[in-house]
Amino acid sequence: MPPTARRAPRPTARLATAAAALALTALLAGCGDSGAPARTEAAVTKAARPAVPARSVPAGLPGMPPVQDPKDIYAADRPGMLSPVVKGFPSRVYVPNTNSDTVSVIDPATYEVIETIPVGRQPQHVVPSWDLKTLWVNNNRGHTLTPIDPATGKAGEPVEVHDPYNLYFTPDGKYAVVMASLDRELVFRDPHTMKILKTEPVTCAGVNHADFSADGRYFIVSCEFSGELLKVDTAKMKVIGEQKLPFEGAMPQDVKISPDGGTFYIADMMADGVWVLDGKKFSTPKLLPTGKGTHGLYVSRNSREMYISNRGEGSVSVFDFTRNELTKKWELPDGGSPDMGGVSSDGKVLWLSGRYDEEVYAIDTTSGKQLARIPVGSGPHGLAVYPQPGRYSLGHTGVFR
Repeated sequence: MPPTARRAPRPTARLATAAAALALTALLAGCGDSGAPARTEAAVTKAARPAVPARSVPAGLPGMPPVQDPKDIYAADRPGMLSPVVKGFPSRVYVPNTNSDTVSVIDPATYEVIETIPVGRQPQHVVPSWDLKTLWVNNNRGHTLTPIDPATGKAGEPVEVHDPYNLYFTPDGKYAVVMASLDRELVFRDPHTMKILKTEPVTCAGVNHADFSADGRYFIVSCEFSGELLKVDTAKMKVIGEQKLPFEGAMPQDVKISPDGGTFYIADMMADGVWVLDGKKFSTPKLLPTGKGTHGLYVSRNSREMYISNRGEGSVSVFDFTRNELTKKWELPDGGSPDMGGVSSDGKVLWLSGRYDEEVYAIDTTSGKQLARIPVGSGPHGLAVYPQPGRYSLGHTGVFR
């Protein structure tokens, strides 16, 4: 695969995009749009959505901080619940520009870029460390991680890590997990030095996103180029399940677990919706249609809703966990390509990168109104809003518990 293989123009046909994805050429991770016609809102809201009852959380992974509320694994993520570790950090939005090899730093108070940090080649995501002290920039084709001190905003010396498309941390803080997409590996590393501790080869193509079960004992991984899901035993660092998604040309992206810990949601930008999965059973998931090019998933600060970015149509769908249905869709004025991002510390603003448009969107989470469109570098991707509430980070662009 050539060094620039993850960059792609806006596709115009589903078959062409699927073929390109399976060939692992001419694509960024998570790039491409479906050519299927947009579904109506009526079709969206009437989609099958099996109800999942709340359940108690079993004993967690040894060493993992205990779940505060069995009915809500995000209970530590409320506004104002900043860890003492991050209370002095300035509020910033860090935007990795994949094609510019930079990170744009936005002041959310002014909606302006206040600094541009040079990093390694093809930065994909900005990832908060488990202990909340460091932001790691994943320089995918530069084969390094660039550390940023969120207290000062200064970048440190890069650390050599091969194919770091995405980065997660186990709930006990024991391991960093590198999603080595092109290497077809899950690489378990020391969370501080990034020394390799174990490499788990996978048979699927394009490991990219993940989330952990409520008890931390396993995690679900999406494989975008082969349309598959993996189930991984956290303690054993071993793949224990694999399944093909029931959709021709499926391209799964972001993964998020429900507040009650009973359901995993997996965005799929070719199926134009979210897969609803019982992680414990790892049975065949059902598709919830949301919009064209479904990509990112973000839980609201009160754990009641999930924001779903539809990159192929410039919209955000809103899913209500209690009602178990889609309730709203926010259209970006003048369109756009909303991709990855995060929710502000107070929960009032959803920040999303505009993957193909060299911009970042700030969206009011009450009204869905666009607050700002901020120019950044080329190919903005996995931006991190930091700091955020939570006791520890599971990685990606900021998944906190």
